[in-house]
Amino acid sequence: MTRSDSGAAPGPGPSTHEAPVVQPPQSAAPPKADHRLKALRMFATSITVFTLLGHLFLGFEQSPITPIAAILFGYALDLVLETLDARAEGREPGYVGGIGKMVDYLLPTHIAGLACALLLWGNASLWPYLFAVAVAVSSKYLFRLPVRGRKKHFLNPSNFGIAVTLLIFPWVGIAPPYHFTNNTFGTVDWLIPLGILMAGTMLNVNLTKRWPLILAWVGGFALQAVLRWLFLDHMLLAALMPMTGVAFILFTNYMITDPGTTPSKPRNQMVFGFTTAMVYGLLVSFNIVFGLFFALVITCVLRGLVLVGAPFVPGAAATAPPPVTTPPGSGRTPASEEPSTPNTREPRESHE
Repeated sequence: MTRSDSGAAPGPGPSTHEAPVVQPPQSAAPPKADHRLKALRMFATSITVFTLLGHLFLGFEQSPITPIAAILFGYALDLVLETLDARAEGREPGYVGGIGKMVDYLLPTHIAGLACALLLWGNASLWPYLFAVAVAVSSKYLFRLPVRGRKKHFLNPSNFGIAVTLLIFPWVGIAPPYHFTNNTFGTVDWLIPLGILMAGTMLNVNLTKRWPLILAWVGGFALQAVLRWLFLDHMLLAALMPMTGVAFILFTNYMITDPGTTPSKPRNQMVFGFTTAMVYGLLVSFNIVFGLFFALVITCVLRGLVLVGAPFVPGAAATAPPPVTTPPGSGRTPASEEPSTPNTREPRESHE
């Protein structure tokens, strides 16, 4: 005798088949907060507020039209490049999905535009700032490496745009040190860098998780100053003096800590920060100016070489997780200034 499809056996007597127990529907777990997106929004807000305060009260030297032109030009260029890149790859552009999606997508470009307008000094000319923004935005599409099956930019966009502009046009410089506290005096001169330091520290400790990189960078910077003093007869106080400026604090908390172009593992973060400091000391020893920006570019290139060569190291393929593939039409994860993934969390790099 066989059971019917319903599971009950024919014939007299009570059925031994038990009715299925209906489980109450489980409520979906709340989505995990995207700390990198939150950090990106906070950074975009802070640099916008600082730019407004700088032009209204602090005495920034650039024309007020400079940051406006820089971000508008960056928006237009990024949207065009993303549209072309999406069409070439047969996918949906990353900015599609409503106003909120587009705003999040453009945050990295917003940061890059304001950073170039904030840190460069092009005299009365506007086009050097626009050139730096163009290099910064374009680098996210031109300099990409395959990492776990996805294309990822490895050069810090804002820093690369500034460095290329300084290298090609020697008459363009960086904003003068007094630029950030031009119209302040007394206690306010100390409160501004202290406020920037506190905000940047909270951002990097709680959201970007790049505090090991900062510690290694600051410690390495002090060490290279001591080494130059011991072996090259440089003045120790002069070698340490850049650490007291607002520009150094901005670079430390908001430029070198870009999660999209720095390692994720704490150990590798420390190697990245320490390498940048040592490269800076080497450049200064050869009397090369603007060493902060050039040192970061060189370190990012070295990291790119490591990412390229890591799959060929024996044992690397065995320990690496399987590649992550993106289905067609899902949209490219936007490149960033700081965190590189304003829409979705980017997977950890297997060789970092």
